[in-house]
Amino acid sequence: MRKFTDLALNTAKNLGASYCDIRIINTEYENIKTRNGEIGSIDKSETMGYGIRVVIDGAWGFASSSLITKEGIENTTKKAVDTGKASALTIRNRVKLAPEPVYKDKWTTPYIIDPFKIELKDKLNLLYAADEILRKDKRIIIATGNLSFLREHQWFANTEGSFIEQILLRSGAGISATAIGDDVQIRSYPTSFGGQYMSMGYEMVESLKLLDNAERVRDEAIALTTADQCPPGKKDLILGTGQLGLQIHESVGHATELDRVLGMEANYAGTSFATIEKLNNFKYGANIVNLVADSTIPGGLATIGYDDDGVRAQRWHIVKNGILSGYSTSRELAHTIRENRSRGSNRADGYNNIPIIRITNLSLVPGDWTLDDLISDTEDGIYMDTNRSWSIDQRRLNFQFGTEIAWEIRNGKKGRMLRNANYQGITPEFWNSCDAICDEKHWQLIGVPNCGKGQPGQRAEMSHGCSPTRFKNITIGVGQKGNTSEQV
Repeated sequence: MRKFTDLALNTAKNLGASYCDIRIINTEYENIKTRNGEIGSIDKSETMGYGIRVVIDGAWGFASSSLITKEGIENTTKKAVDTGKASALTIRNRVKLAPEPVYKDKWTTPYIIDPFKIELKDKLNLLYAADEILRKDKRIIIATGNLSFLREHQWFANTEGSFIEQILLRSGAGISATAIGDDVQIRSYPTSFGGQYMSMGYEMVESLKLLDNAERVRDEAIALTTADQCPPGKKDLILGTGQLGLQIHESVGHATELDRVLGMEANYAGTSFATIEKLNNFKYGANIVNLVADSTIPGGLATIGYDDDGVRAQRWHIVKNGILSGYSTSRELAHTIRENRSRGSNRADGYNNIPIIRITNLSLVPGDWTLDDLISDTEDGIYMDTNRSWSIDQRRLNFQFGTEIAWEIRNGKKGRMLRNANYQGITPEFWNSCDAICDEKHWQLIGVPNCGKGQPGQRAEMSHGCSPTRFKNITIGVGQKGNTSEQV
């Protein structure tokens, strides 16, 4: 691939570009779904192409193509240069890239079992076996299973001298059961995002033990159809990892993407309340709240060697001891918060999109509670887990979340199961109400495989590590009878 990357870089320089990078990407994808004992869909695809970015006259230009030939590379580079020249006519601020060392490296996701070498029939047989358990009771009207695998082989080069080859691999799996009774209810395992996703091989699928959990998923779905409604009021709230992961994602991850903070994403899913004058002085959460971005953590969906700016993966605080302490940044925007180096958060969806700032793996540092002790310490509360619905305003401030399942906690004991549970809050008030976090034995990464952002829209993947956590005096049961709180 080196001859093609050199061709693009030399062509761009000859056309007057002050900077150029090229990403050549080969993507393999496989997604298998079953529904009620039959194949729902099988999607297998492979794509290959490249995207070229240039800076010319102080502005970005970008073009992409799947034609990997000398003529294709030259023409696409010229299109990128022409786009940059047109953009330069309207720019207010010239592109300024933070410095980054030159790298010549190869990085590969660690894995044990290549999922693309597992026979299709074996994958289907696993899903069929789970489906059989889920539908042993006729009250289950829909049973689904999902296996998903993605491999991205990327070559990156820029005019500064870097040449980086990466092979990124991720696997995903999950099941769900929908039951009908007094109500229609769903239970998912391990999460409601189509399952758990991690940067691993097929060994991740095996570790989930789908068959061992199918009976519980079925029985909980059925039990939820006749469970009591979640009572409204102000209560202490314990969030399980399946819900807390999304809470972190929506109210902290997106709120601290620097392009949103600067107003560059105002036309799609909003901006952010966490503006740059708050950096290092705003109390985002309680003193025990530490949220760390980490693109090096094993298994994370955003765990990489380098981002699409060619910046090496790293770890840093977003919130430290409750104080807003950092953002997700790119080489272009790092200087706006007086940082000398990008945090390596610039990623694109495939070869045909320009990189934009994305949440990396973002995790809540564990505390020192056991879950049993946390429940015993709670007099009047609700334990909620597994996301079912979410809503958050454009500034990432006011939110409402619903969960698949909940349990009442009274006098330190976990009691009756509850259905249709939800809660609402305001981001800094909510995180400042955090008073207890479970320890590392309860901590796990929750994969988000479908984060959307940008226009045209781009999908990205990332993980959020957390353990069950308690928040004090939260509005519960929004919209339930007897509750007059406004919905988000």
